[in-house]
Amino acid sequence: QAYIIKPTDGETLPETFTVQFGLSGIDLAPAGVEQDNAGHHHLLIDQVELPDLTSSLPATEQIRHFGKAQTETDLTLSPGEHTLQLVLGNYAHVPHDNPVISEPIKVTVK
Repeated sequence: QAYIIKPTDGETLPETFTVQFGLSGIDLAPAGVEQDNAGHHHLLIDQVELPDLTSSLPATEQIRHFGKAQTETDLTLSPGEHTLQLVLGNYAHVPHDNPVISEPIKVTVK
């Protein structure tokens, strides 16, 4: 299970804030390290639909890669409403056959 520890759903935030990633039942491993039952986080920002979960996730402004197995990041977003969601990817940034995806949360940036 992947989940966002912080911020919380519905929270109002400054333009720059910290996002903390949570994970249970699966291990963290950096990109390029092939390990069973492991992966690293990808943060989806304002994605209306999930990306293709059968191929390598692209690195874009809306899909941020954390290939060093990071568990948090500082994020700067424009004022307004935003959605955040996590997808775990394997050593090659491909989501698992049974994708590990967090519930999306909505935040408001002031």
